[in-house]
Amino acid sequence: MSTVFNFTFVPWFRSVAPYIHMHRGKTFVVGMAGEAIAAGKLAHIAQDLALIQSMGVKVVLVHGFRPQVNEQLLAKGHAAKYSHGIRITDEVALDSAQEAAGQLRYEIEAAFSQGLPNTPMAGSTVRVISGNFITARPVGVMDGVDFKHSGLVRKVDVAGIKHTLDFGAMVLLSPFGFSPTGEAFNLTMEEVATSVAIAMQADKLVFLTEIPGVRIKPLEPEAEDNPIDTELPLAAAEQLLANLPPAQSPTDTAFYLQHCVKACKAGVERSHIIPFATDGSLLLEVYVHDGIGTMVIDEKLEELREAMPDDVGGILQLIEPFERDGTLVKRDRTEIERDVANYTIIEHDGVIFACAALYPYPEAKTGEMAALTVSPLSQGQGDGEKVLKRIEQRARAMGLESIFVLTTRTMHWFLKRGFVQVDPEWLPEARKRKYNWDRRSMVFVKRLK
Repeated sequence: MSTVFNFTFVPWFRSVAPYIHMHRGKTFVVGMAGEAIAAGKLAHIAQDLALIQSMGVKVVLVHGFRPQVNEQLLAKGHAAKYSHGIRITDEVALDSAQEAAGQLRYEIEAAFSQGLPNTPMAGSTVRVISGNFITARPVGVMDGVDFKHSGLVRKVDVAGIKHTLDFGAMVLLSPFGFSPTGEAFNLTMEEVATSVAIAMQADKLVFLTEIPGVRIKPLEPEAEDNPIDTELPLAAAEQLLANLPPAQSPTDTAFYLQHCVKACKAGVERSHIIPFATDGSLLLEVYVHDGIGTMVIDEKLEELREAMPDDVGGILQLIEPFERDGTLVKRDRTEIERDVANYTIIEHDGVIFACAALYPYPEAKTGEMAALTVSPLSQGQGDGEKVLKRIEQRARAMGLESIFVLTTRTMHWFLKRGFVQVDPEWLPEARKRKYNWDRRSMVFVKRLK
């Protein structure tokens, strides 16, 4: 049993370690829907946030309280009123919101104060500090509707929040703000979390929500073959949002997506929509490559570039499994270090997911594309195509008229992309002298237009 555990734990831990290293010292703003607390998920969420913080992440937690306020209103025989997806906060609703916020803040602080017994964080101390970090202004009147004590974020005390985070504490914010004259305003968790993330230029904005993410076909949310779109480029998210009706309810596709888009456009690197119903969803989204919900990302963060000496270790780690199973010819570290400038890579989140090298033979006006490799984690997402196009661009810039590859297993991939098979005798003389006749690699050539 222990041997099986070792074989599963070690590869898993190695795959997670780069993300632990990458996120250390980063700032995450986490917006937790009040529905998560109502569903009894607070204890596990607190455990996961404490675990994330223990790995060096600075956490700002913003809680929602939509169902809790509605429950208070119901107890008082007062109807909840909404317009434009925003609560209309009269005097009774404001009292209910203050009561709900006080109760929830108590529950959240208690969840982090009990040392998290019988969990991976047993005995840990998590300081949770709240404060008047948000200055607010009234929503006012929109389309003839007076929103009364409902407000919007006017200013975020960035220095105060950063000082608290640097002290080693987790910052807890309720969706409340105060005017300079001391008037209280009821805000939305989503707007507070987004405003704080933008003001602080946080590394991540994460919404723990009632929905599992953004469906690939948003108009058919219940279809069985309608999976979650795990990664939405910012441009695609904006286009999708433009074609959706305005959000009225948290279960509407546009409800959280509009805040993710706003944050990314304002400089927050990544924003996420993940389900609180899945145990450990925060850990799965942050420390596993594919994640579990939807991440809105600026495409520029996935970098297609030429390799540098610091990339040698990542290239070796990427190609080693393919060398071991015979797909690629083995290259030692010295060779890759010597030729690193020949390599093109795709780097995402500090991890290399694809690479290829170009070795020119100027006298024959051709070049060899070697070591084309795509990580199993990102196969099928077009990374191989992107690297091939960049290699073709580099070859044209050198005045080459063709590129060629030697392969024993992936011939169909190259045939689909305009390569044709030729006899090994076609190879440039310098390359023919190094051809391994025992390996019997097939040679494919693509003419560059």
